[in-house]
Amino acid sequence: MNKNYFNSRIKRNFNIAMIWVNGGSSVDSIGKKGINHILGSLLTRGCKGYDNLALSDLFESYGAELNQEVLEDGFLISLKSLDIHFKKLFPLLELIISEPTLSESQFHIVKKLTLNALKKDKENPFIITFEKWRKIVYSEHPYAFNNTGYENDVLNLQLEDVLSEYKSFKNREKFIITNDIKTQDNSLKVSNKKFFKEDIIKNNVEQNHDKRFTSSYNKSNQVIIFLGNQTCSRLSIEHLPLKLLESYLSFGMSSALFKYFREKHGMTYEVGVFNPIRRENAPFLVYLSVSKENAVIAFELLCKLWQELLNTLIPLKELDLAKKKLKSSFLFGNQSLDEILHRKIQLISYGMYPCMDEHYFKHIQGISPKDIKNLTSKYFSQPYLSISGEETICDEIYKKWKKVFN
Repeated sequence: MNKNYFNSRIKRNFNIAMIWVNGGSSVDSIGKKGINHILGSLLTRGCKGYDNLALSDLFESYGAELNQEVLEDGFLISLKSLDIHFKKLFPLLELIISEPTLSESQFHIVKKLTLNALKKDKENPFIITFEKWRKIVYSEHPYAFNNTGYENDVLNLQLEDVLSEYKSFKNREKFIITNDIKTQDNSLKVSNKKFFKEDIIKNNVEQNHDKRFTSSYNKSNQVIIFLGNQTCSRLSIEHLPLKLLESYLSFGMSSALFKYFREKHGMTYEVGVFNPIRRENAPFLVYLSVSKENAVIAFELLCKLWQELLNTLIPLKELDLAKKKLKSSFLFGNQSLDEILHRKIQLISYGMYPCMDEHYFKHIQGISPKDIKNLTSKYFSQPYLSISGEETICDEIYKKWKKVFN
């Protein structure tokens, strides 16, 4: 394969190699949602010279780990082993990518496992509420769809469909990163793009209440609330201020959400922010899990906090604390070699400089409360709401949401 290669000279007594392949579940075609998830699982279940058992036994005999994950933006395949065995195992990554077995028997096993996982997801109110939220936020954009797939689509998939998808997979751009100096037999081709660029998609959902609200009714004592919107790409200059807002809202017991819902009122089972890295506009949402007795009050508090973010500046003292916590999170993420390499290869695949932490450290301090307020006004003045709970409670929350965010 054509490889874009980066060597990260971080030495341990073990070695890690990761392959990133651009084009994950976001390239699933209509009617075949889940096909790249299945393809990713099949890649590590046999390659030229090794069936699924032989390949698994080989890695286990060396105490090595072989993992794969299919995300919205791409595939991630990783190898981890003691350095004395790494040279023997590293070439297998090439075979896994370029000459996988993709056998009929393993396809049916993976298909069944995927269907079981999707059925299990239907029992999880958090997943149901989130899936409905991102469906209304992203509409027909690829990020609207579950990257594991949909049950009806997966049921109709045949091995021939996966083999056809693999032909596309072979032509997608690929990147390799490792901390092992000895395996540097290629050079990384990093494009000379700027660190940041403007947002690459616009909000494509109509701004009216019917399109910005969804609910799931059940008899549970738990009510789940998701409130937020899509924001910007990882490549945008706005990404860092949004991460600072996430720090202010959800990092530690001094965070705004913890103080609002746990410390002062003790009413939430779970509270936090979901703001993952994405090549295109990333979701930014606040989630709450509360008892049905506290649900309406909790939502009123959330609306109050939301209005403060829209209309007032975060106190400088609290923003400085959020900056310290965000810096600490970067440092904490540098303790794990897996996290370091994962972050670097994802940045490289986006055409960005792989050592962005240093850039972050230089620019965090310059972010002002006004910068944060400008972003909240831009992205959060008309948030999307997804709730799960008893119908009467959901209806009452909807009425309050409609009144506040008209």
